[in-house]
Amino acid sequence: MTDIAKGLEGVLFTESKLTFINGTEGILTHLGIPIQEWAEKSTFEELSFALLHARLPSAAELARFDAQLRANREAPAKLLAEIASFPRGVHPMQALRTAVSYLGLFDAQAEEVSEEVRYAISLRMIAQFSTIIAAIARARDGYAVVAPRLDLTHAANFLYMLTGKEPTTEQARLFDIALVLHADHGMNASTFTAIATASTLSDLYSCVVSAIGALKGPLHGGANEAVMDMLDEVGTPDKAAEYISGKLDRKEKIMGVGHRVYKYFDPRSRVLRDYAEHVANKQGKSTYYQILETIEKTVVDRIGSKGIYPNVDFYSGTVYSDLGIKRELFTPIFALARISGWCASVIEYTRDNRLLRPDAVYSGATDQHYVELKDRQ
Repeated sequence: MTDIAKGLEGVLFTESKLTFINGTEGILTHLGIPIQEWAEKSTFEELSFALLHARLPSAAELARFDAQLRANREAPAKLLAEIASFPRGVHPMQALRTAVSYLGLFDAQAEEVSEEVRYAISLRMIAQFSTIIAAIARARDGYAVVAPRLDLTHAANFLYMLTGKEPTTEQARLFDIALVLHADHGMNASTFTAIATASTLSDLYSCVVSAIGALKGPLHGGANEAVMDMLDEVGTPDKAAEYISGKLDRKEKIMGVGHRVYKYFDPRSRVLRDYAEHVANKQGKSTYYQILETIEKTVVDRIGSKGIYPNVDFYSGTVYSDLGIKRELFTPIFALARISGWCASVIEYTRDNRLLRPDAVYSGATDQHYVELKDRQ
């Protein structure tokens, strides 16, 4: 008999210097540095450099990297025109998947798989993801694309391109923190998918398109949308405890609660909770946050002892909503952050590449013979 690791749980297939997770104690680090410190002290630009290089940058290196990102924000005009022609009403993740594949057609280096070229493409994709996603959002609403500004940070520029208005310093910083928290998370489904594609020596655009396809699923990136749907279904804070208790009694899944790795609070959710609370208090205690508070308390009281706690998706949706971001953009914004982790993981893995080729235990029939079509019942 062979033990099967359902969902590849607990299976080790490679080494990484980028991200460490201790799910039992709720610890997440990048390069050994706690995620709380990255969120408090760093920026998405710096974390992107750190993931791609597996080290912290010097001040000069970070300035040069930031300048390169800004210089590469413009997306091809033909791609932007194509985005504007996408069928109205398609989900932004469908649009993003198609747009990134199309983006690769304009890159003369797309088929090269050397580390040097993959790094250059990574930098361009990190820069252009924000332009592409903002263009998709505006095209969905029938608005003209807003060109990127070189004088704004990565986070501030995205919010500007999305709305046409320069965000406040606080809004830009809050969004930057959200990007930092989502930039990488070990061997999650989308990162593993990107690596699996990369292991065949396919091009980086194909790796990222594969990752987008994995992220699109509601059990991965789409959970934060589902959390907001749940909050709308609850309606008011006074109904939250009864609503969640009913779901628990019926053994139904609660979106944003539970994690394959974490058996304690997801440390990213603790950071986002603090910022969600700050924004809610500033706005007079928003209804969404009050519902989330009640749901968290009910969940922790009822099933926390089983190692089931809120994850990063639990609070991220309400933070994005407070920034005026529409629900259907939550998962593309996840991709906007995770592009750094995807590219860094592909580069790291393919330095000592081995084609990923798992096996399966055969459980079908044996000793069978072909039956002619005329003789089949």
